[in-house]
Amino acid sequence: MTTMTITIFRHDPATGEEPRYVPYTVEVNEGARVLHLLHAIHDQIDPTLSYRYCCSSGQCGSCAVRVDGKPVLACTAEARDGITIEPLDLPLKKDLVVDLVPLLADLPPLVPGVESVMVTKRAVEAIRPLSTCIGCLACVSICPAMKVTDFLGPTVMRQEMRLALDSRDTCDRATRAVAEGLYTCTSCQACWEVCPKEIRIPGKAIEKLRSLANKQGLTLPRHQEVAELVRATGRSVTRTVPTFLEQVPDQIEPYGPVRATIGFFVGCMYNMRLPQTALDAMEVLKRNGIRVIIPREQVCCGSPLFRTGQGKYLAMLVRRNIDAFRFRKIDIVMTMCAGCGSTIKNDYLHVPFKVMDINQVLTHFGIEPPAKLARTVTYHDPCHLLRGQGIREEPRALIRQVADLVEMPSQCCGSGGGVKAGNPAEADALGEMRRAAIEETGADTVISSCPFCEFHVSQHTDKPVMNIATLLLEAYREKDRQAADRPPA
Repeated sequence: MTTMTITIFRHDPATGEEPRYVPYTVEVNEGARVLHLLHAIHDQIDPTLSYRYCCSSGQCGSCAVRVDGKPVLACTAEARDGITIEPLDLPLKKDLVVDLVPLLADLPPLVPGVESVMVTKRAVEAIRPLSTCIGCLACVSICPAMKVTDFLGPTVMRQEMRLALDSRDTCDRATRAVAEGLYTCTSCQACWEVCPKEIRIPGKAIEKLRSLANKQGLTLPRHQEVAELVRATGRSVTRTVPTFLEQVPDQIEPYGPVRATIGFFVGCMYNMRLPQTALDAMEVLKRNGIRVIIPREQVCCGSPLFRTGQGKYLAMLVRRNIDAFRFRKIDIVMTMCAGCGSTIKNDYLHVPFKVMDINQVLTHFGIEPPAKLARTVTYHDPCHLLRGQGIREEPRALIRQVADLVEMPSQCCGSGGGVKAGNPAEADALGEMRRAAIEETGADTVISSCPFCEFHVSQHTDKPVMNIATLLLEAYREKDRQAADRPPA
């Protein structure tokens, strides 16, 4: 047996009392699950504790709660000393019990035709990745779009795509999905991250529904404009300043011995809108012995088209980008844009080189120690870096070498999935939520590692917003200044 002290959210809305967090100390067996903690508290200490469970084996979804802020199934999540257990972020009934009924009622039913139709084996296989949902609604509880719009949520989109693949169904699922908020999804991927069945709703359902909608002419006009811009120019944004590619040679040599050679996929934003950030990164790489090869023929990675279901030009973009680096026999291609990196890693097939984010490159090869700056910073996790590429610790390790880091909750800023272009009011609402979170940290600077996040967050805070590469360069320049001021030995 082991003793654990945990904290549980307690509140009964019917009494009018204020919510409270109550500590409990209980003994449970080694290897206990969170549900076992709840049983022990209910049976031994407080029988008024309300929580929901049924199968106790991860198959029904009824016991979903938040543990230290993350949705989990109580019956499968490991019990740990010191954890805090809360209800899902959904309408509360009592303590850890939330009201699932209205949300489950939104799930669309199959609409059969007059004649009986058999489902093909191929359709069954296509449906399978979407059919394992257990109705826990963890995905709904974590969806940022649902907090600021009338979006019916990720599991409704999952069900719409499931039915769209079912030959027995006669409903126009794409049109329904558009009306239910299909284009309000920011592609943040928080839904599949917390899904106990690992259903990849953004890629397997939402992007597929957007593709169906595109074939029916339902793509948002602003998204169509972006696709036309990519077709005409090879870039998803227009030029506002001299581009990065105009300012650099094909090959950038380091200041000292060459420790590694990489290719650089610059992306549209760092090339056309924020080239100084990319130039800052080149200085950091030069200082750390990294030779950088920059193919001129590279174009948009295709992320805006993948995310909005516009597939017409994707094969051309993918082929051109792969060939640009393959012909130069480049083994490592570095990205700075979280969206570009996630797209090349996850949406491109048969990539003949390793793709690494700049945070991975710098961490992998190691960096010259920078000076410590008198800054207190907070870090905004780009969704396509944190969840799209699984990169969390590398940027934090780099930041801590330079400044004091104050954490804030990871949540989408609102700029992804075509939302900033197609639904700017939603993007602004989510941006304001980021502003509030930034203010709570007390930090004087916001750091990120994605041009879209940096650009959007900067519109919603009066704090400086900068890329990790720019922060490192600032620290190196401070180190050089301190060395210049130091009297000779």
